[in-house]
Amino acid sequence: MTRSNVLGDYLRARRHLVDPADVGLHVAGVRRTPGLRREEVATLAGISADYYLRLEQGRDRNPSPQVLRALARVFGLDETATQYLLSLSADRPAPARRPRREVVPAGIRQLLEVIGLPAFVESRSFDVLAANRLAAALSPRLRPGENRLRSMLLDADEQALHPGWETIIGGMVAAFRASVGTDVDDPRIVQLVGELSLASERFRQLWARHDVKPLAGGQVRMDHPELGPLELRLEKLPISDTDGQLLVVYHAEPGSDSARSLALLGSLAEPQQLQPQETQQPRASARG
Repeated sequence: MTRSNVLGDYLRARRHLVDPADVGLHVAGVRRTPGLRREEVATLAGISADYYLRLEQGRDRNPSPQVLRALARVFGLDETATQYLLSLSADRPAPARRPRREVVPAGIRQLLEVIGLPAFVESRSFDVLAANRLAAALSPRLRPGENRLRSMLLDADEQALHPGWETIIGGMVAAFRASVGTDVDDPRIVQLVGELSLASERFRQLWARHDVKPLAGGQVRMDHPELGPLELRLEKLPISDTDGQLLVVYHAEPGSDSARSLALLGSLAEPQQLQPQETQQPRASARG
């Protein structure tokens, strides 16, 4: 995973995912490969086939925004994916390399102590940087040093918490790609993508699609081993003056069964877990 030809890789992946019938093309016979042919993409986007070939091969890395938006329309990209495609143009400067040590602001660590809801802080690469005891009681993987993407892909107990795992992991990988953007040379991201590519066939399949989705909260269903079924809401709140850190909070509709279950979480946590922790370097190995 390098910046060598991220634009070409993305165009090729999206081209293979488009059904010709969806863009009004009649296909006779059986095709050897799925998706659109390069010439078809070029025609639909109003550019020459040779120019599109140069884009995919990385021989031209500075297409105009007009060309990229035309390609986005051919591929049926939403605005989030379109902005991601625009960011891949070579005339965008590569983002500055992030510092190795991420520090959670003191005010946020204090907030974790008093918020009274399961909450944690995650980095751009989905590392858990800090968490309160209620988060750890909701899931033991919500602890500093864990990586949310690794846990969801490689930890059977974490998968069992989420009845809709198959749908969730697809959205999670797409949100991870949106989060890291073009910062593909960051050693932490290179290490994580390499590890997951070796350990998880599902990750390899999803990563190859190049799907991009916004980092957003929403409704979450969980099957907790002690509390039973939970219907929760997940909020993801940007933390100012950090490199993309998010405060993630679980809550439930007031008066609901799930709200009453959340109120019992405190009794499931050990007293020594009261203080949120902070990590400087995530674990390098996967959970068994």
